[in-house]
Amino acid sequence: MKILRIEAIPYSIPYTHPLKFASGQVTDAEHVLVRIHTDQGLIGEADAPPRPYTYGETQASIVTIIENIFAPQIIGLDPFDRGKIHEIMARTIHNQVAKGALDIALWDLMGKALGTPVHKLLGGYTDSMRVSHMLGFRPAQELLDEALRFGEEYGITTFKLKVGRRPLALDIEACHVLRAGLGEDVELYLDANRGWSANEAMEVLRRTEGLGLTALEEPCDAKEAMSRRRLVEKSPIPIVGDESVPTAGDVSRELLSGGSNAICIKTARSGFTEATEILGLCTGLGVDVTMGNQIDTQIGSLATVTFGAAHEATTRRAGELSNFLDMADDLMAEPIRINGGRISVRNVPGVGAAVDEEKLARYRQN
Repeated sequence: MKILRIEAIPYSIPYTHPLKFASGQVTDAEHVLVRIHTDQGLIGEADAPPRPYTYGETQASIVTIIENIFAPQIIGLDPFDRGKIHEIMARTIHNQVAKGALDIALWDLMGKALGTPVHKLLGGYTDSMRVSHMLGFRPAQELLDEALRFGEEYGITTFKLKVGRRPLALDIEACHVLRAGLGEDVELYLDANRGWSANEAMEVLRRTEGLGLTALEEPCDAKEAMSRRRLVEKSPIPIVGDESVPTAGDVSRELLSGGSNAICIKTARSGFTEATEILGLCTGLGVDVTMGNQIDTQIGSLATVTFGAAHEATTRRAGELSNFLDMADDLMAEPIRINGGRISVRNVPGVGAAVDEEKLARYRQN
């Protein structure tokens, strides 16, 4: 089997409301659908979500790097020769989301060629994941109302609160209101998206002590090396590396430097191959992992479930899988469902994210 053609199709779907957090705001999912075509008629697909304020990639840069740099070198290779393909991509630094999408599309192809679900090729630990829902920047009572609604409608019992605002009292109040309104059995954790300094994060932890928060993700810029290490040493809950750890090498740096003591894995920026390397590194060191969300579409969320459900360590915590509910539409031919607070894998060859061609034609941008 040989790769004949690679497509990078830009498209845009609006969100139902602006999504706000410390590192930026998005109003539309301006993503790229990546397709790898073979001489046997099989097509591997994946979604690439640009996040210029986090990783520096844009929709245009992803299309350009895939079509002009990677595709000419990859076309003609066997999709099973992932080592060769990754060597080619590694010659170009950064561009993690573009590389991640190509890797997932390769795995999708391999699963289809073998007639096997990719979650089984990756490990096959279980067939579903618990869902964590992200709560964005809103007044405290609105956050509580949203959490209660998602608990009632979808059975979700884990919530990630986006924080990083100033004055600190805004997020501290939200933590207290959510805990009082949701009760002790609902899990709450925080994500500051580098919005605070390490010292501000320590003050927030002091003023939320006793609320049973389970983690604080990316509280400050990882460049605050000394203060962040002091934060990790003093924090009663794990400090999770996210934007600071897109690659296995970055994970090693943060863990060895003491800048984080838990790691967020996002398949959108690592694909399945590097995500496996990151997971092995973390489990070998006894470090907790979470499955994160890059404001993914249903295609991206299903990729996260596919990887997360394949391994025991990635199922210990709820995965961030529900951001697609904030989109006005999606490209998936068969929409994802959240039942009892869980999303199931697709027991079909590949990843199972079949695209509705009419919707793609409606939302594509070229």
